[in-house]
Amino acid sequence: MPRLTHRVALVAPALLAVAVLAGCAGAEATPPASDAPAEALTIDNCGTEITVDSPPQRILTIKSTTLELLLALGVEDRIIGSAYSDGPVPEKYADAAADIPVVSDKLPSQEAALAAEPDFIFGGWESNFSIDGVGERDTLQSLGISTYVAPSACKAPEYMPDPLTFDTVFDEFTQAGEIFGAEDAATKLVTEQRAQLDALKPDSRDLTAVWYSSGRDEPYVGAGIGAPAMLMDAAGLQNAFADEHDTWISASWEKVAEVNPDVLVLIGSPGNTVEDKIALLTSNPVTSTMDAVVNRHFVTLDFAAAEAGVRNVDSVAALIDQLGGL
Repeated sequence: MPRLTHRVALVAPALLAVAVLAGCAGAEATPPASDAPAEALTIDNCGTEITVDSPPQRILTIKSTTLELLLALGVEDRIIGSAYSDGPVPEKYADAAADIPVVSDKLPSQEAALAAEPDFIFGGWESNFSIDGVGERDTLQSLGISTYVAPSACKAPEYMPDPLTFDTVFDEFTQAGEIFGAEDAATKLVTEQRAQLDALKPDSRDLTAVWYSSGRDEPYVGAGIGAPAMLMDAAGLQNAFADEHDTWISASWEKVAEVNPDVLVLIGSPGNTVEDKIALLTSNPVTSTMDAVVNRHFVTLDFAAAEAGVRNVDSVAALIDQLGGL
């Protein structure tokens, strides 16, 4: 569960230090949202305390999951840039995303992030905030830029969801609604997705599955407590690596062949497509004789749909539909 309290103290305007650092190129400020909280919002986010006294007005998103959540909440007019996306947004968000500048196709440097003059950076992974990335969170805060990591991606044991559930994901939507001044939109999103999830009928055949995310020499597979486990369980698949107490793990092809699953869930990304994965599986002597490979029992998802976010319920529906066609 996201950790959250309220307090009355207000924070200084977030763009003050950025203006000093970035020069006089800043854009005209957007008026505060009409539904700004009466009290400041204080959140323990992956071990970093942040305070938000009004909805951020100049948001930089990193990773597809963060961009798509804000598009689903209808705050695209306050997104001043996106970075490190895992592919195009779903068609239903395409118009909203059309005018959002892409700061970088990869993880941007701190210099590139500051040049966009954000007052808030929403990262999909904790590792986005590093010396080699957009900057460490304490440093950015000292410059007047608030930071937030998707709670589902927290890595410290006391903050990592264990296991990740749809309740956790929906709580994340709710907290984002509070932060970004879109509480009504978040409530509607959660209500709609709960109803959609409740209406799905998981596959009933108890098929075993391995979730193959990435890697060639060693496959990176879905383990027992993260998004892969959550999605497979909701679709009715039995996760072959459910006993591994982690979100994803590096396995070996020999181990994958040993468990010989009924189904392989293949995750496609621009740098490691589903077609690439199938070519590897069919040419590797260790995996080419596996039942799932011989029978072409593959189901697929895009990378951005495979991490915790607004696509997850649609991902379960897609898995169930594909399983029905096997």
